Amino acid sequence: MGRWKRSEGAIEHLMHDPPESPVARTVIQGGRAKAYRPLAATKRQAAIKAGLEAYERGDVFLAHELLEPAWMGTLDLAERELLQGLIKLAAAFVHAARGNPAGVAKNLRGARERLASAGNADERLGVDVGMLLSVVDGRLAAPINPADPPIPIPRLSGPKGR
Repeated sequence: MGRWKRSEGAIEHLMHDPPESPVARTVIQGGRAKAYRPLAATKRQAAIKAGLEAYERGDVFLAHELLEPAWMGTLDLAERELLQGLIKLAAAFVHAARGNPAGVAKNLRGARERLASAGNADERLGVDVGMLLSVVDGRLAAPINPADPPIPIPRLSGPKGR
């Protein structure tokens, strides 16, 4: 079992089984063990692109499902935070479709927390996290109405934006 720690920010990775083994691997993210199932960068990028496209089409459940393997497939903690934030954002609107305002609010708060911890992953993935956080904050400041449309995911312009 390999272990390594980075003291700044108390980031700790715990890997179970040798790195070449794809089973029973976890990453400590936000103080909790989270699944790590290695996914090649090209496949992660394809999953992210497909997930964002599904979200933009309004298929929030599919977006959640498509983004999950990308989230579980990287060791980059900033990228994991951003992807988990987007997954929670999509989950909020799955709850909205079910008429569950408490589920919307809980997932928006979770999305906000994860997105705020995304570091510079927004630049790499082309998502304008600052703008997204502003919109999420505005939605959380008002009474939750499940009939409100999903929050658009703003994209960065330029070479890394899509």
